[in-house]
Amino acid sequence: MEEIEAITAVHQPVRRRIVDYLGLYGPSQVTSLARSLDQQVGSISHHLRMLERAGIVERADDPTGDRRTSWWQTARKSFNWSVDDFADSPADAMLARSAERANINSQIGRLSAWYRSAAPSPEWNRSAFSTDTLTWASAQELAALSTAVNATISSWRRSIDLEDGVDRRPVFVFAHGFPTAP
Repeated sequence: MEEIEAITAVHQPVRRRIVDYLGLYGPSQVTSLARSLDQQVGSISHHLRMLERAGIVERADDPTGDRRTSWWQTARKSFNWSVDDFADSPADAMLARSAERANINSQIGRLSAWYRSAAPSPEWNRSAFSTDTLTWASAQELAALSTAVNATISSWRRSIDLEDGVDRRPVFVFAHGFPTAP
């Protein structure tokens, strides 16, 4: 089970962007993070310390050997949790629900930004997708779908050769499955 401190730390908007950036680009210098995320160096340093305390990022060796600069990298690649994990603590459950809302707002915000932006090219327009379905399933069947979707995404990520010279852009993929009514 995830610690509530890690969940709340990573779902603060600037921290989420830091984790996403480090996940995509690898170890980075504080000044590069600040410039890329349009933030102040002091703010980035503060958020990195908060993420470090939660075990989400860690200091990285400076690839140039210059010890005067501060480099950071992700300490982990994923988080797996549910609000129900915190049912025994009302305070933690409230924090988890807040983090869940922040995560959903982040996901919807990215999707909205895509639809508002000028399309990069017809090729990217054809490649982007939306999928949904409404069907009958048990809790166990929905859990099995979650496992299968996560395995498919993990396999797809591992199949991408970042050294092959192909022009790539950051891509955000998300899916939700939950009980509902028509």
